[in-house]
Amino acid sequence: MLRIVRECSIKQPAFILLNMIELTDLTKRYNGVPAVDNLSLTVREGEIVGLLGPNGAGKSTTILMTTGLIEPDGGVITIDGHIMQKNPLLAKAKIGYMPEDVGFYPGLNAAENLDYFGRLYGMETERRKRRIDELLVTVGLDGVLTLVGGYSKGMRQRLGLAKALLNEPPVIILDEPTANLDPVGVSDYRRIVREAAADGAALLVSSHILSEMSVICTRIALLSRGKLVADGTWQEISDHGSDLIVRVEGRIPLPEFSLDGIGSVSYTPDRKGAVIVTSRDIRCEIADLLASEGIPLQNLQIDAGSAEEALLQRFRKEAEA
Repeated sequence: MLRIVRECSIKQPAFILLNMIELTDLTKRYNGVPAVDNLSLTVREGEIVGLLGPNGAGKSTTILMTTGLIEPDGGVITIDGHIMQKNPLLAKAKIGYMPEDVGFYPGLNAAENLDYFGRLYGMETERRKRRIDELLVTVGLDGVLTLVGGYSKGMRQRLGLAKALLNEPPVIILDEPTANLDPVGVSDYRRIVREAAADGAALLVSSHILSEMSVICTRIALLSRGKLVADGTWQEISDHGSDLIVRVEGRIPLPEFSLDGIGSVSYTPDRKGAVIVTSRDIRCEIADLLASEGIPLQNLQIDAGSAEEALLQRFRKEAEA
């Protein structure tokens, strides 16, 4: 969790990051009922934007339109400067996509499947082989010669992530990427996604697993009944009426915490740990405070249960509106 310190303390670069995904007034109706309703959303270079919402919120329809798999009834989709409706081949060539249900040829092994898709991408032989070898190591499938037909769901999910990254796309779209992964697989997924963002890729991730999205995403786009009802950091969209629980661990005793929004603080007997009940996300302020006092940070995280409750409160508000 030391990454929290780096994320909080790094200054924003002076240059302007490019919008790699631009959705403008996107609309899709089924039998006259809007599944997606005038949705406008951007994802810039290096961002991991989480598309969150309950079942029926419009997440899957948004993903399918963004990847060019279904036509919108209205609006414009722009991928790395290419308008999907006008130049679908150019736009799709910029996208690495991992659907919720990943399909592969069961009679081929992992490397053979990736080689087939690499040929479809038009990748040269040397680059294709090098990239396949790299990715199989990255997703933990190197040396696995079993045919994909004998894979578990988790192994297929890992291979699906490798396929999405195969041609080193500047835009990566992932639909429920952790649905079938074990804890080790989830940890690997987080590492891979963060590395892709650090390399400049723009990532749009759709999921209903709130705790996972709070860990991996730099921004959250909250959908309700096809509309974008919130867009910002976890702190910006969390309902302040629902308390968050922040857990802090230092390598030496912690100071007294008296930041705005704190309701209560309980310390461990050695004062190296604290549980803070707060009305807002104060992790960056805690990290800055400890850094200024020379206290090494061991762990800093929001309790997953309280984070989920904060977003559920927002869902309930929008449903009642």
